[in-house]
Amino acid sequence: MSRALPKYNKRRVAFIGGAAAVALSGTVIAGFALAGETSRDGGTNARTLAGPGTVSCPDVRSKLPAVPATAQAEVDRNLALLDTQIQEADKRLVDTVGQGGPNFVQNAILGPLKDKRVATVNRMATAIGRTAARPQGLEALAPCTLSTGGNATAATPKATPTKQAGGNTGNTGNTGNTGSSGNAGNSGNTNAVGTVSCPDVRSKLPAVPATAQAEVDRNLALLDTQIQEADKRLVDTVGQGGPNFVQNAILGPLKDKRVATIDRIAISIGRTAAKPQGLNSLAACTLTK
Repeated sequence: MSRALPKYNKRRVAFIGGAAAVALSGTVIAGFALAGETSRDGGTNARTLAGPGTVSCPDVRSKLPAVPATAQAEVDRNLALLDTQIQEADKRLVDTVGQGGPNFVQNAILGPLKDKRVATVNRMATAIGRTAARPQGLEALAPCTLSTGGNATAATPKATPTKQAGGNTGNTGNTGNTGSSGNAGNSGNTNAVGTVSCPDVRSKLPAVPATAQAEVDRNLALLDTQIQEADKRLVDTVGQGGPNFVQNAILGPLKDKRVATIDRIAISIGRTAAKPQGLNSLAACTLTK
């Protein structure tokens, strides 16, 4: 009896251990399924959601010339702002995973980031140019890219929405409506989209020196082109994105472009006359319906 009891206990322990192993295996299998399971919303798996990629931008600091002491504080402040802009873009990548169409990242994150960086880089060049030779070509450092760290899965959401649109009856129907002559060609619907309304910059400029007139005129024409492009984008993207799409993907980027363009106008005037102040307050535009 004394020998049978240990034998019984061994079987019992083996049974309990086996049950625990099964339970643990089930947990591991379930965890693996969750990590790799393909969703119905576009093939984005849990690992992709956790790693949408990061924004990669050219280094500006290393491309600057010697910075005069009088400009050092302003240059440092704008270099820090460049870092902040990248951090905000990275956060937005995570917060908006799965939103918009295949061009959402470019239109709503990388495009606006480029415009912000253009304005910030221009401010640094202006600060240096007050007491030394103004650095040229820094705007070439403004565009950034999406780095996925070699994870091919992270790029899947860009291609997947197109496939889903073909397989999802609801999405296919929406695409058909957008492309139909009834909706796309209906002037009432197009007008209902609204138009972009921006403050007039030309009327707020001081007397423009003759040496700056050509550059000022060129940038004033660019301001008009930017508004026309924004109006076209309003029509082309009807129904896309969430409630903040127009602000994030159209009005926000437009403001950043206008800031950079207005800065160029002020700088060109400031080369031979007093640089106009406060023009950036004219950069923000609104949606008028």
